[in-house]
Amino acid sequence: MDARTTQEIVQTVIDLSSGDLHRAGIGPVSFVRQVLAACLYTNLLRDDNIPLDARQRAQQFLDICPGGSVGVYSSSAVGMPYVLQRIAEFISRRDGGVTADPHKIIFNSGTQENLKLVLSLLSSGRDDLQTGVLTPVPSPHTLPRLLQYNRLSSVPYRLQQEQGWAVDVEELHRAVTDARAHCDPRALFICNPGIPTGHVQDRKSIESVIRFAAAEGLFLLVNEVYQDCVYGPGVEFLSYKKVLLEMGQEYSEHVELISFNSLSNGSLGECGLRGGYMELLNTDKVVAERLMVLMGYRSPAILPQSALEIMVNPPTPGEASYPTYTQEISLIHSNLSHNAQRGYEVMNTLKGVSCQPAMGGIFLFPRLDLPARFLEEAKTLGLQPDVLYSQMLVDKAGVCVGAGSENGSEEETCYYIRLSFAASSDTFQDALSRLCSFHHQLHETY
Repeated sequence: MDARTTQEIVQTVIDLSSGDLHRAGIGPVSFVRQVLAACLYTNLLRDDNIPLDARQRAQQFLDICPGGSVGVYSSSAVGMPYVLQRIAEFISRRDGGVTADPHKIIFNSGTQENLKLVLSLLSSGRDDLQTGVLTPVPSPHTLPRLLQYNRLSSVPYRLQQEQGWAVDVEELHRAVTDARAHCDPRALFICNPGIPTGHVQDRKSIESVIRFAAAEGLFLLVNEVYQDCVYGPGVEFLSYKKVLLEMGQEYSEHVELISFNSLSNGSLGECGLRGGYMELLNTDKVVAERLMVLMGYRSPAILPQSALEIMVNPPTPGEASYPTYTQEISLIHSNLSHNAQRGYEVMNTLKGVSCQPAMGGIFLFPRLDLPARFLEEAKTLGLQPDVLYSQMLVDKAGVCVGAGSENGSEEETCYYIRLSFAASSDTFQDALSRLCSFHHQLHETY
């Protein structure tokens, strides 16, 4: 580390490990904050500096709050009926008019809390075997801890790196067959778009996964939190629900599915508000009832419900805020798309680094072939090489990335880092420049 103080280092660190948009220089969307501000400080409902439709939206939300205040308890443990109805309408529009039942939607303080609830229902094993959940490798870095917390066995299936981190059904068959010797596989967890891989599944891929889940009797848990962040040419997001319901009654009425979406991820990036929902499809009545019981003692926060209602019900043409909202969202998408391409190109210029392009999401997951002397030093220190690389990168260059081993990568000859491109263009370019200089210096040293 150089002669700068710890405080100076902290002030200059660029955190690209978690995908916190606002922290990395992508500001909040104006309409969201205008509505929230008016909900919190009702004098703003009469302030002409805030667009009329934003004030009307705030008043509309306050009208369904007991006492007309966002400081009250939620009127339902699973989310306010008004918000759940808006979510159902969004899902129906997204999926071409298919029905969405608001009574099958649960709001909670983020995807992790919703997933934790679902995993807790799976945690009781059968015949003294621990319940298993098929999990992708690489996976979201929070998933291994959630499985461990709920005493579930992880059944890893490897994504196909050379095919852009695609899901391979033969690998799913291998994983579930091998797992039955030591656990009881009951669920398949999948991310679309992929986290941290950025892979976006097409219809054929989704259909093959659904058929596999049906044949093996597996519960589908689908993380779709980056559904509005798709950049690849000719690539589109298709929800698992939409594809499932178009596959015929053999699948559409029997495959159990829970999908997740969130305020924290995607274009709004409201990580601090902590709000997300899950939709249940074809779930056993007992599952739904037990989830409701688990939610029964909770009172989800009101303010994130207001923000999530905006996410699923944004301004429409003809409303005062529509032009600004559309422009801001478009700029965010353009920025993310540009950063994704720029990061992919730069990482592939570095010695010993190879990186697949991101078709969606907010992460790149480059592979590192590190020098032998560096690997020896990591072994001496008792650290994974990707962990040592990440620690040195933040110490020497002020760039914080995630170690690939956090995402379940356990290859012995190459290593990975998790690199978020959810940052302003200037911030991301600064981070790339620092990373390149550090990487070159590391190879010169070792």
